[in-house]
Amino acid sequence: MAELIEIKKDIYEKFVENHPLKSHFLQSYYWGEFSKKKKNLTPYYLGLYENKKLVGACLLLEKKLPLGYSYFYSPRGFVIDFTDVDLLKKMTINVLEFTKKHRSIFLKIDPDIVYKKYNYLEEEVKLDYNPQDIFKSLKNLGFKHLGFTKNFETMQPRYTFRVDLNNDMDTIINHFSKTTKQRINKAKNLGVDVRIGNFNDIDEFYHLMTLTEDRKDFVSYSKDYYEEQYKMLHKQGMAELFLGSVDIKKILDKFNSDLEQVNEEIKNIDPNSNSKSSKNKLKSLEERGNKLKKDIDKYKEISKKYGNNITLNAHMIIIYGDKAWVLYAGNHNILTDTYANYLTYYNHLEYCKKKGLKIYDQFGTIGDLRKDNPRMGLHEFKKKFGGDYVEFIGEFDYVQNKFMYFVFTKLVPIYRNLVRRKSKLEVSNEVKGNK
Repeated sequence: MAELIEIKKDIYEKFVENHPLKSHFLQSYYWGEFSKKKKNLTPYYLGLYENKKLVGACLLLEKKLPLGYSYFYSPRGFVIDFTDVDLLKKMTINVLEFTKKHRSIFLKIDPDIVYKKYNYLEEEVKLDYNPQDIFKSLKNLGFKHLGFTKNFETMQPRYTFRVDLNNDMDTIINHFSKTTKQRINKAKNLGVDVRIGNFNDIDEFYHLMTLTEDRKDFVSYSKDYYEEQYKMLHKQGMAELFLGSVDIKKILDKFNSDLEQVNEEIKNIDPNSNSKSSKNKLKSLEERGNKLKKDIDKYKEISKKYGNNITLNAHMIIIYGDKAWVLYAGNHNILTDTYANYLTYYNHLEYCKKKGLKIYDQFGTIGDLRKDNPRMGLHEFKKKFGGDYVEFIGEFDYVQNKFMYFVFTKLVPIYRNLVRRKSKLEVSNEVKGNK
């Protein structure tokens, strides 16, 4: 006889964090508490017991709706072995009984189950289980699959890149693209500095996130959202900030020194020489000298506008169990030729390796790989770090109230779109009237 009950923090965390298959920060006690504080969700920490032994767990987040209804979401849940059909059935039945007591419209899950995986050579990797069996089990239990989406339509990304940190660092680097290795070295040579930040750096992190939001057309969170998230998770050793910056003065000193060296080499070339090698060398040096002069002028202008010390990127990584996720990455749109972003990614990947973690997850990319996809640049950048290209099994809804589910998932979005269109039209008419 299986029994699902609310369990204490310590028991819950010990089970979830150390689960051999499914430890995920979105199932952690601390993510539940953060969701309660900043997302207005009610967390429930549930454990499934069989013969007095804890055999499964899940974080359930309740979103309260009008008229006393709710819906429930278990992000990357349940924390069980999904290949165990009997265990999956017992967990599902007991969770549904729990949610029914709260007038649930539906239960949503998006299990941390890999559906397909390809290595850095784009060869499909055989999984040690059959995802189709899991898919079939969920369908047989009454779950509705929401489709094999290709972009960011779901609650959590359906695709990601994961670097296997069980490999040694040399192997990991060898899987990087050639350009990635070159750009990391260039960033190092230019003196890009990457450091681990603290709470005082949230202002800078937020600024860079808003710049990225404006440029990439996505919606970021409020400053206090990031502050609370970092504060709560960092306290538990779950969150770190990495910031990449440059000292313009040092770079200019290097450029000027390089230019002096180039000019000296040009002087040493016999101007009367007619040899092809001399002419080619002179041409190459002159081109390099002109490039350095342009760079010096460019960096001087940037220094006038932004100062000498500029933070170019700020990333927040989340660590839980034996895994790490690059949850947020904010970047400036200047000095991209320093490749500071490449070095920052490299640094926190190396940091995770040194901590003895097993998986480094870049937390989201696309499945629609058409060249005109506006997210293709993001995909190609993450791909260059040589991780496995992973597709998850996707979202499943268990509908508990068909009519209200229809209202919530179909009619409400239509109404919201109509309101947005009306609002835009009113603004447009107002602007035209003012003209």
